[in-house]
Amino acid sequence: MSETKLDVRDLQTRFYTDDGQVNAVDGVSFTVESGEVFGIVGESGSGKSVTALSLIDLVESPGRIDGGEIWFRSPEMADRLADDSPAAVDGEMVDIRQLDDRERRSLRGAEFATIFQDPMSSFNPSLTVGEQIAEAVEAQKRAQANPRSTRSRTQGYGFASFVADSLLPRRDYVSEDATTRAVELLELVGIPDPADRADEYPHQFSGGMLQRAMIAQALASEPSVLVADEPTTALDVTIQAQVLDLLADLQAETGMTTVLITHNLGVVARMCDRVGVMYAGELVERGTLGEVFDESVHPYTEGLLGSIPDLDGESGRLSPIEGNVPSLIDSEMESRCYFADRCPKAMEECLDKPPEYEVTDDHTAMCYLADHDYDPGNALPEGYFDAE
Repeated sequence: MSETKLDVRDLQTRFYTDDGQVNAVDGVSFTVESGEVFGIVGESGSGKSVTALSLIDLVESPGRIDGGEIWFRSPEMADRLADDSPAAVDGEMVDIRQLDDRERRSLRGAEFATIFQDPMSSFNPSLTVGEQIAEAVEAQKRAQANPRSTRSRTQGYGFASFVADSLLPRRDYVSEDATTRAVELLELVGIPDPADRADEYPHQFSGGMLQRAMIAQALASEPSVLVADEPTTALDVTIQAQVLDLLADLQAETGMTTVLITHNLGVVARMCDRVGVMYAGELVERGTLGEVFDESVHPYTEGLLGSIPDLDGESGRLSPIEGNVPSLIDSEMESRCYFADRCPKAMEECLDKPPEYEVTDDHTAMCYLADHDYDPGNALPEGYFDAE
């Protein structure tokens, strides 16, 4: 029987801007089992990437994680913190949000690794790809020796480091073993001639090869959780397929727990065991892949599925979702279903905030249709929200 690796409860992340408070992640909850691939899918602006950044504590100002719990299974950490921070420990689970900054930083790289959307902006242009992967290996070795250590002894990635690296003599800051491991990782992710490519700079790699290198860097720390934020967005279709195959093979081989962020339902169908559908900062439906795809309840989920071309279908027309994602500024958000103004099945009940209904043991939906039949006689009149 699988164990829960991540248990996210009522996560709330907000951005404080001149225009007001933006509720980017609004009470999101989900669990991910060990070795599972959990997908979060939705339109641009739905809060997917902010959710990913919240998991790894990389939300930048003016953003802030204002509430919620992120429970992570780590028997070693739970045992170490049981006496000093008992409120943050529940059996083998640890609430990351209750840890101090240094403890949370120690998890990044060591336990949580991330693949970002744009590999070119994620590598230092002044260092070879091999050096940067070797640095990740070196940092992990020190983290294993001292779980609360920082990466201060490794080469930095800021502007000052860029200037210093250009003007000052180069120092060896990674071991020969780490360099060898970097080459092995490049070979693992399918980069040809890995020893030679390790000595090349990021600009000498194609987009697909650089994304493979980023995956190698993520694997350097042997993480137990991989957060992949739109890992194939910047790639062409053929390279996308290759990278997805690589991720699937590595996930099966290593048993990593994976949180996959995407707007592409095809990627979800190909990669995920369970999926959460995100809209306006909320997970409006979540469940197993089969339940969400074949027995969807929320009209937004149905709309996303209806937007996919069906080559075997009789109709040649797509059914796109009309309208746009609503403003997430707190003062402009109403206490109703956020999808109601775009929903073809909106009823008077939708003018109140829907609770989360349990469709099955592992299938939930924030929609009255999960518990009520659609009543055309109670439907909101066309153009109801136009006057707002």
